[in-house]
Parts: sequence; structure tokens; C-alpha cells
Amino acid sequence: MLVSSLELARYTVANVHFIEQFTMAQVEPINAFDDNYIWAIRDTPKKQVWVVDPGQAEPVLSYLQQHDATLAGILITHHHWDHTNGVAELVDAFPGITVYGPEHSKFNGITHPLDAGDTIDILDFTLTILRTPGHTLDHICYTNNALCFTGDTLFSAGCGRLFEGSAEQMWHSFQQFSQFSDRTLIYCTHEYTSANLAFAAAVEPDNDNIRAHIDWVTAQRTKGLPSLPTNFGLERQINPFLRANLAHMCHHLPPHLTYSTQHPWNNFAAIRAWKDEF
Repeated sequence: MLVSSLELARYTVANVHFIEQFTMAQVEPINAFDDNYIWAIRDTPKKQVWVVDPGQAEPVLSYLQQHDATLAGILITHHHWDHTNGVAELVDAFPGITVYGPEHSKFNGITHPLDAGDTIDILDFTLTILRTPGHTLDHICYTNNALCFTGDTLFSAGCGRLFEGSAEQMWHSFQQFSQFSDRTLIYCTHEYTSANLAFAAAVEPDNDNIRAHIDWVTAQRTKGLPSLPTNFGLERQINPFLRANLAHMCHHLPPHLTYSTQHPWNNFAAIRAWKDEF
């Protein structure tokens, strides 16, 4: 039920994002720029940290100093500057660390390129690579049964703009998320939830779940707390891009935007075009 999904989202945010399936690791946000999160995967006993998409080095270095930890490695989801600009400085500070990232990326700081189906071991758990083109052509996600680092592919109540890929590519990328349980946590890299929910409410004005989550996110942000992580159970109830195949999703589409029911990604394309101008 949605109520349990909402409760799970609130639980994970309120409890420092501890992942019960991990033996020693916890995932915490490091704030960067205006609305980025650099996710830190920290093993307290080992005093080791991996970071995801470090667009800035300074906040990562401050976090490491605060926790008396060393940087063990870096995970990159795609080449955009706000996800990669801190890598060089961090590698200078911690020579020889591994930088995982997508094959055939425009970012040249990757030491270990990855493709779909590859697995990597970091700290005490394994992550599997999903190739998720759409936002960019090189985009990948890092996943296991407990969590998914989605970069700019999937946001809470939203998705990334189609800068390089097509709506069809993004739709097929999204279909890979069907393998995850409702409890799987989603760690995306932008605090866009409030704006995304405003759009989701325009797409589905009768969706009570969206209105309920708007209230919760507003309270979180007023207190200076993140709205993330989210989870697939919640997103399947509120995210217009995960719900784009439902028949009613284009009923409130502006008249100048057209769509076809020929392919399931046509709805997705129309909703994405609406979001781009919202």
C-alpha cells in the first residue's frame, strides 16, 4: 500500500539513510552547489568512504576530515560537469584511488570503465551496473537489491532532461527499474523534489498520494532536511514518468502538445516535453 511506502520514505530520511542490508556501511548526503547531493558511502570501522558524482571536491574533503576517514574510491554516473568537476582534486589528494564510470564517456578521468551487467565490490557489498541512456548517452546506474544510485536518470517525482538521448531510450532505461522491490532505495543527485511534485500534481490533479507527499516534503525542506532517498514503492505512486504508460496520464496535457498511443514511450515523450516548459 502507498501508506507503507510513504512511511518507508520518511523512515529512511529520518534515520541517516542506514542500509540494513549492508554490514557496516551507511549512505549520507554531502551538499554541493545549490541542489546537488554527493552521496557518501561510509564504513565507520574501516574509516573508508566512497563518493558518488563529486561535482565539487571541497565539501567531500570537509566530510572526510569531519569523519576522520579516507577516500577509497569514486563512482561516476555520467559525464556532466556538476557530477565530475571535483574528481581531479580528489585524485590529487588521494593518489591511486579507483574512479569507476561509464564506458565511452566524454569524461576522461575514469580509471575503470564499466558497462551493463558489470559488477563491482566496494566496502562490504556488490553493485551491478545498469546502462541507462536518455539524459546522456553514457549514463549508468549502480544498483543492488537494497539501493539504486540513479544519478540524473530518475529523480523523486521526476526524471532528467533528454540532453543527448531520446524518449524511447529513456523509456527503455526506466523499464529496467521494474526489477526492484518497492523497498529499494533511490539515491538521485538533485534536490528537485518540490518542483517535480508541483508538476506531478498538474499531470494528476486527483492523485491524493502526490498531495500527501507534497506536505511531507515541504515540512522536510522547511527544516533544512533532504527529501531523499526515496524508494520505488513511493515513486510508482507519484512519479509521472514511471506512470507514463497509464491511460489517463495525458488527459491534462496542454493542447499544443500532441501524443500518440502507438508506442508506450509516446506518453513519456509528451509528458517530458510538458515538464520542459512547465
